[in-house]
This record gives sequence, C-alpha cells and structure tokens, in this order.
Amino acid sequence: MFWKKSPAAVLASLLVIHVLAHIDRNMLLGFSPQIVADLKISNAQYGFLVGVVWVLSFGFMAVFLGSLADRFSRTRIIAAGVFIWSLCTWASGHAESFEQMALARFFVASGEAALVPAAVSILTELFSEQKRSTVMGIFFTGIPMGIGCSFLLAGTFGASHGWRTTFYALGAAGIVIAALLAFLKEDRGRTTAHERGAPFVQQVRTVLGLMRSRPALLFLIIGFVMLHILFAGLSFTQLWMVKERGMDASSIASRIGTLQLLFGAVGSVIGGVVGDRLARRLPGGHAAVIVLFIAMCAGPMVAYRFAAPGSWAFYVGMCAGFFLPLACYGSANAGIMSMVPSQTRSTVAGFTMLSINVFAIALGNLAAGRAVDVLAAQGVSAPLTHVVLATDVIGISSAIFFALAALFSARQRDLLIPVPARA
Repeated sequence: MFWKKSPAAVLASLLVIHVLAHIDRNMLLGFSPQIVADLKISNAQYGFLVGVVWVLSFGFMAVFLGSLADRFSRTRIIAAGVFIWSLCTWASGHAESFEQMALARFFVASGEAALVPAAVSILTELFSEQKRSTVMGIFFTGIPMGIGCSFLLAGTFGASHGWRTTFYALGAAGIVIAALLAFLKEDRGRTTAHERGAPFVQQVRTVLGLMRSRPALLFLIIGFVMLHILFAGLSFTQLWMVKERGMDASSIASRIGTLQLLFGAVGSVIGGVVGDRLARRLPGGHAAVIVLFIAMCAGPMVAYRFAAPGSWAFYVGMCAGFFLPLACYGSANAGIMSMVPSQTRSTVAGFTMLSINVFAIALGNLAAGRAVDVLAAQGVSAPLTHVVLATDVIGISSAIFFALAALFSARQRDLLIPVPARA
C-alpha cells in the first residue's frame, strides 16, 4: 500500500474529493431558479429535494458505509461512493420530473455518505495525534470551498452552458476520479479479527456501548451535534436581514456567500492548527479548545443580532458566526477519534454525521421554520430575530457539553498518569 507513504498527498487528494462532493451536493442551490422552472416543481418539492431526501439517504447510509469501511478497503469504499454519486449527478442532468430528480439526488447522497467516515479513519491512521486537529481542519475546508465553488460554477460555466451540461461535466469528472481511486489497494484482510470492524449490527452495538461507557465521548458528540444548530439559524439569516433589518436582497446574498466562504475556510484551518497546539496544554484536551472558541465568538454573535445593519459590530458578529462552527471541526473530530478504537472509527464518524443531519440540520431547520410561522401568527414583532437569536443561544450552549467532555477527559487522563511509589 504505497500510497500510505505519502500522507500529505493523501490529505490533498481527499480534500479535492471532499470539495467535489460539496459542489455536487450544492449545485441544486446554485441553479435553483432554473431547475424549479424547467422541472415545473413547487417550492415544497424543491425543499424536499435539498432537505428531506438528503437527510433520509445521507445520514443513515453514513453509519452503514462507515461500518463497511471499518471492515473492508477504505479506498474502495470511497471509490464506490464517488462513482455512485457522480453517476447520479450525471443522471440528475437528465431529469425531466420531480420524481426523477428526487431518485437521482437520493443516490447522490448515498454515495457521498461513504466519503467522510472512511476519510476521517484514514487520516487518523496516517497522521500523529499531535497533527490530527490541523489535518481534520484542512480536510473540512472542503465544506465552505465546495459551497463557494458550486455557486461560482453556476454563475460562470453554468451561465454559458446551462445547468444540465454542468451536471454532466461534474458527473464525468467524478467518474474519472473514482476509476483512479479503484486502483489504490488496501488489504484489510491481512489484519487480525480484533483490528477490523464487526458486521453491521454488532458494530453499531459496539459503538453505542462505547458511548455509554465513555462519558467524554458521549458529551463531545452531543456538543458537536448541538453546535450545528447554528446552521439552522444560517438558513434564515438572509431572510432575517432583508425582512427585519431592511437590507438589499441582491447585494447581501453575494456578501453572505463571500464572507461564509472566507471565514469558514479560515476558521477550519486556524481552528485545526490552534487545536493541535492547545490540546496538549489544556487538561480537557480538544474539548477544552472548543469551549475557548465558543467563549471567544459568543459575544459578537449575539451582539450582531442587535447591531445596526452595516456597522462594524454587525459584520464582526456575522463573521464570527461563520468562523465558529468550522473552527470546531478539527478539534471535535480529532477528539472523537482519539477516544475510540481503530476498528470503530469510521462507524463512529458515520454515527456522528447521522446525528448531525437528523437532529441539527433536518429537525433544527424544521423547528426554526415552524417557530417563525407560529410567532408571526401570534403577532409577535420581528419573529425572525427571535428565532435566529434562539439558534445562536442553543449553539453557544453546546459549550456546556464540551465542558463536560473536557472534565471527563481530564479525569481519565489523570487516571492514566502513574502515581510515584512512596519511599
């Protein structure tokens, strides 16, 4: 397995694939007006395509494919995932109805669910514990980079060639990458039985048992899921700015996209580097680092909801909100991986992704939207302000669970330190 001798090249390759995954995932957003018009679908159907379809497939397949990655070749699992999502991205360009697009997007999500669990496990194996937070931070810059590139492609290549041709091109590029990945061998059969994951049901039971027996792990995952409620608030931020803060819709959209791309990527890298440097010094390790990031960003994030639109406090708080979630990715993933055995890493990563997608992204957005409707129906002034502020407070409150994870991590570390014998 010669490819393991070049960890930096592996990281760069996985980052490129991660960016491609998020481009394919978000192309529906970049072409939303054209696709809605061409397929003659309703707003509700469009919301189903970008929300429910994705969560139903991506979240649950992440656990299943993660368990496979703990047993079999991770490179082949990723290659199969890239092939499936790329083929179905290409098929999305042929869709002539809502039903056809929904089916294609379901399998795009299924294929993409293979990437992160297997990639996180590979990177954890190839890089030392002292570098993992930085490595994870770099890998997860694929999220803001992919989102930004999807809108950029829609506005450039897509404007000239149309949304269907763009989907064809992305699908073809992914299929080529999948073919190249298929040549990278990883023979997991040579490892002993206890070094490989168990069959799916038994593996899931093992992971649940780990969380029951390791409070630090459980609290770290809960905190990480809870932090993602901030993305539910982000879904309504542009609407809030236009309807209740009086900002221009056309100009603020591009500004949000640019700042999110910039501060999301910067947050992911800086958060990873700082995580590696501070985790060794703080008693609570990576969980304690996240608490510091939340404490640093909480004040500006809340203040910006009350600041004058366009003021320095407004933009500082907005950028802090873009920075915080991605800044925690490196430390959160490095911390989680350090607490679990190697044969469960992909399954644990998949379980974390499932929890984030179901509880924070799907239910979080549903609850936020419902809350806006209820408050508006009751005649509450500025209902959007109430809701986005509530999502900020909930996301910031995740610091409680990260602090608990840090406390239990510190206690566990103390137990592992040998006590000198008395003379």
